[in-house]
Amino acid sequence: MNQRHVGERQHRSQLALYLSLPILSWAFYDFANTIFSSNINTVFFPFYMDEVLGTNEVMQQVASTFISYANALASFFLVVFSPLFGVWIDQTGYKKRFIVWFASISILFTFMMGVFANLETTTNYSGVPLSLFLVVASFVIAKFFFNSSLVFYDSMMGDLGTKEEMPLISGYGVAIGYLGTIFGLLVYLYVGNSDFHRAFIPTAILYLLFSLPLFFINKDTPIPKEQRKTTKFFDGYKEILRTFKDMKQYKAIFTFMIAYFFLNDAIATTIAMMAVYATTIVGFSSGQFIILYLVSTVSTIIGSLAFGYITKAIGAKRAITIVALLMIIALTFAVFATEQWMFWIAGSMFGISLGSMWVTSRTFIIELSPDEKRGQFFGLFAFSGKVSSIIGPAVYGTVTLWMKDYGTLASRVALSTLILMTVIGLFVHLKVHDNNGNSK
Repeated sequence: MNQRHVGERQHRSQLALYLSLPILSWAFYDFANTIFSSNINTVFFPFYMDEVLGTNEVMQQVASTFISYANALASFFLVVFSPLFGVWIDQTGYKKRFIVWFASISILFTFMMGVFANLETTTNYSGVPLSLFLVVASFVIAKFFFNSSLVFYDSMMGDLGTKEEMPLISGYGVAIGYLGTIFGLLVYLYVGNSDFHRAFIPTAILYLLFSLPLFFINKDTPIPKEQRKTTKFFDGYKEILRTFKDMKQYKAIFTFMIAYFFLNDAIATTIAMMAVYATTIVGFSSGQFIILYLVSTVSTIIGSLAFGYITKAIGAKRAITIVALLMIIALTFAVFATEQWMFWIAGSMFGISLGSMWVTSRTFIIELSPDEKRGQFFGLFAFSGKVSSIIGPAVYGTVTLWMKDYGTLASRVALSTLILMTVIGLFVHLKVHDNNGNSK
C-alpha cells in the first residue's frame, strides 16, 4: 500500500502536485508569513517608527537606529536558538507542531504591536514613549518566532514529495509567497498615509487566516519514542563546530561562506531599512514607496526566473559575480540618490539581485558540496546568513546613531557601508575555486 502511494507520488502531474492539499496548505503558510515579513518588517513598522520618532532630521536617524537594532536583536536570538531547533527536529520528527506554536506566538505579538501602539501613556524614557518601547519589544519577539517557524517550515518540505519534486515544490512555495507580498500590501488601502500602526492588527489577522490550512491539514510523522536519539542542549552547537572542522577539507565552500556572509549582510540590511530610507532621505511618500516596493517585488520574480537560465548557461560562480555587481550599482544609486528616479533604478535593480542571489548561491552550494555533506553544508550556509543578519543592521544602526547630528548624511553613510560589504563579498567570492578548478 505504501509502495503504491509512493509510486503515485512519483508519477503525479504538476497540476496534481500543486493541488495536493498538504502542498497547497504548506505553500499558503509561505503566503501567510510573507504578509508578516513584507507588512511588518519592511513597510509598516519602519513607517510607524519614523512617524512616531522622526520629528526632525536628527530624530529620523534615531528612528533608523531603533529599526536596525530591533532587527539585529531578533536575528541574534535566532542565531542562538536555531541550532537547538535542528536538534528538536532530528530528535522528535515534529515540524508542524513547532510551526503552530511559533507562528501563533508571532501572530499574537504582531497583534500586540497594534494594541501597544494605541496605548496612551505619559510615561517616557529620554523622550521616547513607553508605548513605542513596547511596540519595539513586541516586534523583536514576533520577528524571532516568525524566523524560528521557518526553520521547521523549510524542513517540512522534504515530507511533501519525492526528491525529483523538490525543485517544483520549493518554487511553488516561493511563488505563492510573492503573491502574499502583493496581497498583504492591500492593507495600505485601509491605513492610508498616516497612523501606520493601524496596519499591525489587520496584518496579524491575515497572518493567522492563511496559516490555518497548514495548522489543520498537514500532519507530522513523529519519530517513535523508542527510536529517538538521546540528545543534549548543546548538541546543535557541537554539530556546527564539527562542520567547521570539516570545512578544512573543503576550502572552496568555506571561502564562499565568507563571501556569502558579506553579500547577505547587505541584502538583509537593505530589506530592513529601504522603506525609511526611501521616505526620509529620498522624499518618497508612503504611497509612492508601496508602488516602488511592488515594482521591486516584480523585479525579484523576474530576476529569479532569468538567473535560473543565466546560471545554467554560464555557471553559478559567474552568475553570483554578476549579481554582486548589480547590488553594488543599485546601492551606489541609492546612496547618491537626490531624485526619485534614481531610487526607482536602485529599487528595481536591487529587486533583481535579491531574487537572483537566492537562486545562484544555493545552486553554487550544490555544485561545490559532495552529496554526503550537502545537508551539513546547507545548515552552515543558513547559519552564515543568520549571523550576517545581525551584523549588517547593527553596523547601520550604529552609524546612524553616531552621526545623527548630521541629519540625512548619516543614513547615506550608513548605506554606503553596505557597498563596502558587497565589494568585500565579491572580492572573496572571486577567490573561490569551483569544482573545475576555476577561480574566475
